[in-house]
Amino acid sequence: MSNPVHPGKVAWTGDNPGIYLKNDPDGDWASLATYFKINYSPFGMGKGVLLLEKPQMAASLPEACNVCLTDNEPLARYLMAEFFSRFNSFRVSAGTPAVSYLPLLEARSVGDTRRKYQEILRADGVEVVLTWDALGEPYAVDMPAEKGPTQKHEMYSLFIDAADASIQINGRRLPGQVSTRNFDGGKKSSAFLAFSESWMEMPAG
Repeated sequence: MSNPVHPGKVAWTGDNPGIYLKNDPDGDWASLATYFKINYSPFGMGKGVLLLEKPQMAASLPEACNVCLTDNEPLARYLMAEFFSRFNSFRVSAGTPAVSYLPLLEARSVGDTRRKYQEILRADGVEVVLTWDALGEPYAVDMPAEKGPTQKHEMYSLFIDAADASIQINGRRLPGQVSTRNFDGGKKSSAFLAFSESWMEMPAG
């Protein structure tokens, strides 16, 4: 019988839903957000959102709300450096390395993951509302390291795609609609819930 324990080191585990919006299906990303709620990492627990109001602008506040709201900045910087900045949509966006880190004051979840779901986060002067609507059937993913964005982590997760989604800042809806993203050689919705997501560092050799 094979050993049921994965031989790799756990990088982090938690939730990591995303909303990636476009004005033109063939154009650049119009606005981007990835929420995170981490249950284990080398930097402890934490939650927050990485938000690019203007992905093509290499700037943060006040020119663009390209920010990361978080209650654990060392964790957020680790996720940004080793993971989020390597995700396809954020890797090609000039706003990614320009983000400002803002202390998270409040975060709450609203809705039902079978239908419509929201994450609402607040920092000083900034409220972000992420909405996933028209949710589909859940499916499980086991992504080998060679197909993933870091090239050194295997990823397990439960995904639920959304047919409709929105990003709001202080009550203002950001531009863009749900499109598609490249995923394991195919296409998936660019708005999705990702729960129980675990990234395992593959052992050398």
